[in-house]
This record gives sequence, structure tokens and C-alpha cells, in this order.
Amino acid sequence: MNNSEKDKLGFWSIVLLAINAIIGSGIFLTPGSVVQQAGSKALLVYLIAAVFAAILAISFAAAAKYVTKSGAAYAYSKAAFGDRIGFYMGVLRYFSASVAWGVMAVGVVRSTISIFGGNSEDFGTVTWGFIILMAIITIINLFGQNVVKYVMNMATIGKLAALALIIIAGVVALIMTGASSNLNEVDQITQNGQKIVPTLTTTGFVMAIVSAFYAFTGFESVASGSEDMKNPEKNLPRAIPLAILVIALVYIGVVAVAMLLDPRALMTTKQVVAIAAIFDNEILRDVILVGALVSMFGINVASSFNAPRILEAMARENQMSKALTKRTKNNFPIRTFFISVVLAILIPMAFSYNMVNLITLSAMVRFLGFIMVPLAVIRFYMGKGDRDILDAQKNVWTDVVIPVLSIAIVVFLLVEYNWQAQFGIMNAQGQYVGLNWYAISMMIFGFILLPAIMAVLARIDKKN
Repeated sequence: MNNSEKDKLGFWSIVLLAINAIIGSGIFLTPGSVVQQAGSKALLVYLIAAVFAAILAISFAAAAKYVTKSGAAYAYSKAAFGDRIGFYMGVLRYFSASVAWGVMAVGVVRSTISIFGGNSEDFGTVTWGFIILMAIITIINLFGQNVVKYVMNMATIGKLAALALIIIAGVVALIMTGASSNLNEVDQITQNGQKIVPTLTTTGFVMAIVSAFYAFTGFESVASGSEDMKNPEKNLPRAIPLAILVIALVYIGVVAVAMLLDPRALMTTKQVVAIAAIFDNEILRDVILVGALVSMFGINVASSFNAPRILEAMARENQMSKALTKRTKNNFPIRTFFISVVLAILIPMAFSYNMVNLITLSAMVRFLGFIMVPLAVIRFYMGKGDRDILDAQKNVWTDVVIPVLSIAIVVFLLVEYNWQAQFGIMNAQGQYVGLNWYAISMMIFGFILLPAIMAVLARIDKKN
């Protein structure tokens, strides 16, 4: 075995890579809203979200054996359907990455404001916090990739320590106090005389799954590094689902402890990291908040590294202006970075920094890719494609059955999704009172205007 082969990631390394890529801000940000939407069915919601994520992840892993170029959904769509669809998927993936970055930035800013006793609901305060955070992230990137890697490694330690502390401290608290809630009682908890958890409908259940699903996103990027893995065609379809299973057990453990210890605090707290609110001990709460904060800050740095490079990859493929490939002496893609910063700030502002709407949007924007990639895999299996693909070993289960199931899952979620709640304005009683033009405008911008603008710029650049 040569040195280059030794350096490649083996099965267990891929599992660890996937765990690190998926465990992010989701588990710190989503439990409160998921329990509020699904009540006693919250654990089932997380389990279903994990199954959905595993099925979709297998489709991405199957695509990676046919196309080993980095870029994930962009590279697969381009290989299967040609430059135009590849271009659109690349822009959409870039928009999705920018949305995800914005979501995590809101989490960091609002959590930091809460820790220091400020008002994390104040629009002006959050906006200033946003600007400061982006300035810090810019400085870190300007120092080069070694500093970026160091920050991300520290974030990994922070998030694992925070999750372990939540489970251990929660179990100890349950044993010592003997105070626990029956999970079924969660549905009966009231606030101001009204039940917090609404009567569960199919639409409400789907909305809860989409919110929980956000905590499992990140699997779609793992396969993009398949060139640096040993036997990716065999290891990826096994490693990613295993990683998701491990993560699901951790998530369900964290949420179960929270629901047994203090479900009311979990659902009613104003803290961004809702999971910390279940503990009475102020020091313990602060330690968990700091751990979550370190984790989310590191993920912000990772997003600041990944998002600009999606746009840069398109430029290197001659689908965007070559000017976007310009880098500094420290190998920093400065132009695509600042375009990404602008999007990461404007998108959360359009949603008034509402975490529930932003998290749902971040999950929903990815869904077109979750349809296109399974379709691409089926096309590869049939021996079709717009350009040369690798002569990989075909498997009817991973290349046809799972992709068809993936498409069916995404279509079901889209059909049952509560579009009115996402793009409407609701009053305190949950009644629809008008359209949320900010949210609608942002979707039009992401799905129509941004691809159109970039297509025009690319065409002008080619003519020149």
C-alpha cells in the first residue's frame, strides 16, 4: 500500500467525519420548538427524522461512487443533467449554505447576548452582534487555514462535552430529585390558561419532523470528499447511516432527559439554547451555554470556510466569472467570502432573526437537492449522464430502491408542509392574518433572482 492510499480515510474515520459534520447547532437550537410542536411524540419525531436522513444520505453516498469530484449536489447534478441544471443546483446549494451560515450566526449572537444579560430579542442589538461576529470570522479566515482548523477542532470538543454534560447532569438530577414528568403529560402543560402543545395534525407532525430534520443535515457534504476515502462505494453507504444512528441515540437521549426533567422550561424559555433551561443550577446552565456557544462558533467558522468555496468551485468549472477564483497571499478566497457574508447577514434579517422560521427555511432550501441527487443516481445506474461518469459497481438497492424512496419522502414532506405558517404572519392565537413578504421575497431571491443574476454575470464574463 502506497503512502497516498494510507492517508485515505477508512471506514471508522468516515463514521467519525460524518458525526462531526452532522452534530452542529441543530440539537442545541431545535428541541424546544420540536417538543412544542409534537409534544409527547417528540422522541418519535427525532427517530423518523433520523430514518429520513439515513435514507437520503445513502442516495448521496451512492452518487459519490459515480462522481468523485467535490461539490456534492452540484457535481452530481451537472454530471447527470448537464451544465444548465448543474449551474442552477450549484447556485441553490450556495444559497442553502449561506442560509445555514446565517442560522448558526443568529444562534451564536443571541446566545452570547443572553449570557451577558442582554435582550436577545432586540433587532438592533442582534444586528450589531451580527456585524461584530462577521468581523471576527473574517479576521480568523484572513490568518489562514491552520487557524480555521484549530477553531473547528476546539468546536468539536465543545459540542461533544456540552452534549455529554446535558445527558449526565440530567440523569443525575433525575436520580437525586426523583422529580420527573410522565412523557404523556407534556401534551397537557398549559401557559396562560392554554395548552402549549396544539392538537397534533398530519401537517403539524410534518412541520415537527422538518424542524428535527435540521439537526441531521450535514450528511450531504460528507460524500463530497470521496476522493480521499478508501473504497467509498462500499464504505460510504455503511458509514453514514451508522453515524446517523449514533447521532440519533445521542439526540433522543438529550431530548428524553429534557422532557422528563422540565418540559415546561424547554418549551417556554426565551433562551436560544433551550436545552440549557431545564437545569436550575445557574453554573451548570452557563457551562452548557458556553459549550453550545463554542460549538456554534466553530460551525460558523466551518461555514465561512465551506460556503465561499462552493461559488469558487463553480468559477473554476468556468460556470462563473474567473474573477471569483482570486485569493489572497494566505490562500483566502476573498471575493466569494464577502459575497457569502452579505447573504448570511441579509437572510436572517429578512426573517427578523426568528430561529424557528430560519431553521425550517434552512432545511427546506436543501430539499430540491434531495430530489435531484436521487434522480441523478438512478440516471447513473441506467448508464446515462451528460458527461463521463465512473464505471462503478451497480447496486439496485442503493442506486434505485433507496433513491425512489428518498424522492417519495421529500415529496410527502413538501405536500404536507405548512406553507401558510412559513410564509404567513400569525397572531398570538395562531391565526393567519397576512403574508410575510420578507420571507416570500427571500425565497424568490434564492430560487429565481440569484440564479438569474449569476447566469447573466457569467454570460457577460464569457463574452468579454
